[in-house]
Amino acid sequence: MYRNTWMEVNLDAIADNVRRIHDICGKRIIAVLKADAYGCGDNHVAKAVLEAGAEMIAVSSLDEAFMLRNEGYEGEILILGATDPEDASRMIEADISPAAYSMEWVRSVIEHKPAGLKVHLKVDTGMNRIGFKDIPSLQEAFSLLSENGCKMEGIFTHFYCADSSKELTQKQFDRFAAAVKALDYPFPWIHCDNSDATVFFKDDLSNACRLGVSMYGVSSYLSDLRHPIAMFSQVVMTKQVKAGETIGYSALYTAEKDEIIATIPIGYADGFIRANKGRCVWIAGQFAPVCGNVCMDQIMVRLEKDVPIGTPVEIFGPHIHLEKMAEELHTIPYEIICLISGRVTRTYIWHGKNLTEENARIIKSEVNSL
Repeated sequence: MYRNTWMEVNLDAIADNVRRIHDICGKRIIAVLKADAYGCGDNHVAKAVLEAGAEMIAVSSLDEAFMLRNEGYEGEILILGATDPEDASRMIEADISPAAYSMEWVRSVIEHKPAGLKVHLKVDTGMNRIGFKDIPSLQEAFSLLSENGCKMEGIFTHFYCADSSKELTQKQFDRFAAAVKALDYPFPWIHCDNSDATVFFKDDLSNACRLGVSMYGVSSYLSDLRHPIAMFSQVVMTKQVKAGETIGYSALYTAEKDEIIATIPIGYADGFIRANKGRCVWIAGQFAPVCGNVCMDQIMVRLEKDVPIGTPVEIFGPHIHLEKMAEELHTIPYEIICLISGRVTRTYIWHGKNLTEENARIIKSEVNSL
């Protein structure tokens, strides 16, 4: 690791969270590893969740599915988002299951000889994103796909207020249950619960749950999940700044008194967005606010007491929980970790041991230097 900014991913903690939630829901687990497992590394996280009992991995696109296949994953893969019907033969060959979400998609896919394609029907129960909104269309889609040799592997919907409204979640489920009943088919996979719904929503219809951000310790209902992700950097310089001096671009921060300013190699190109201006990081027992604008590659923070060069800096972790950072940025934890760029080294803890760091640029550089 040549640039001292990194994200630590504790795979043991992720596996423990999967087991904890599985104990609660008692159903088959679909691990949602979209966006490179929310920026944590799909290949590494996949190994952890599969060892913890997950039976299927869900992604957002065919590109993400092929990435997992290319990394050696041979198990069940579901694409939750839109796919191009022209790629039907590729999905059949790679044993990848798409979502069937509209009559346009269904009519197009049957023009591409989809016999053998495993399909999950997506029911729109109020999210108004993708999916069939009415039962007659859903029934027509089911019939056309079946008649053309598709394997009707699953049916699902997505709860949009599971973190805030049990009443709306119940209404969505009632619509979903009506759709499943209308088809009267023994789907191997029936799933509607997202991370939060797995905790409180109980039903006798679905047989699988989709886990996303709860694998990373974020839950509206559970307080005992482990927090497996943390982000760190290091102090590369400290300096004494006189009262009246300004800090950073546009001179937006002026020292009110003589201050100690530390420079840290993290910026918006790493995913530490400019909205972090004024927020705090944790350095050697002190909260240190970001002074002035966040630069592309660096930030400056104010210290109450000086620290040595190389002192670790916690961006989020044990002292600044990811949820707290999201609250202060008026966003959600998903967005924060998905924005962490590829140039930030990922380090892993697995079976109690530190794994080799992951950074494509570092690996390529080292290989080329041999």
